[in-house]
Amino acid sequence: MEGLEKQLMCPICLDMFSKPVVILPCQHNLCRKCANDVFQAANPYLSSRGGRFRCPSCRHEVLLDRHGVYGLQRNLLVENIVDMYKQGSASKATSVPDLAPEHPMCEDHNKERINIYCLSCAVPTCSLCKVFGAHKDCQVALLDVVLAQQKAELSECISLLVVANERIQSVVKHLDDARGAVDDNGRRQKSKVCESFDRLFAVLEERKGELNARIGAEQQEKLDYLAGLRRKYSQHLENAAELLEKAIRAMEGAEMAAFLQDSKSLLQK
Repeated sequence: MEGLEKQLMCPICLDMFSKPVVILPCQHNLCRKCANDVFQAANPYLSSRGGRFRCPSCRHEVLLDRHGVYGLQRNLLVENIVDMYKQGSASKATSVPDLAPEHPMCEDHNKERINIYCLSCAVPTCSLCKVFGAHKDCQVALLDVVLAQQKAELSECISLLVVANERIQSVVKHLDDARGAVDDNGRRQKSKVCESFDRLFAVLEERKGELNARIGAEQQEKLDYLAGLRRKYSQHLENAAELLEKAIRAMEGAEMAAFLQDSKSLLQK
């Protein structure tokens, strides 16, 4: 049934033939609507003399009269086979519930199913987009073919990803072990540094006490020496002031005999 379904597919819409017509002389079948869309797109200015039509299956070109596609013969045999196949599929669908998801539709062409894949633009699209739409100059392929290729590529990528994940897990384990070792080593080094600095601090504290005591002793000794000098010079200053006062009184005295008697002692002082 799968092989029969592929034989009953229109190469343009990739769906079951609808009113199939025969293209002479290549004998290929197309849906009448699909063939007419292709013919209208290739001959926008159709005259009474007809126009050219190129078969999308074999690229064979034929000349059609003024009736266009509607002048081609309908393939009644293929049409009957399609009807029988649809009836068999419908009876099978009534016995087995259809759990298949809804087929996506084209946004540019109403009621057109997305059934081909544009290899140039890397997007899924419909057959009308390929015939006279945005992808008419692009290279396309069937969705089933592209799906099979992508599934094969994805399966290979999954295998590579599994291997890579195993390697990464091994690396992560080694990193965790290394992290634990670094953490333990860091704690030990911190403990050693703290102990060393504690011993050094104790030595420095002891040395600081010794130096402070030594400086204090020298400071007190110098302060005592300076205090003694200050007392000495202060006493000398008081004596000099007293002598100065006596000299001034002697200079101011009226008695010459007293002045001469006292001046000699003052000069000696």
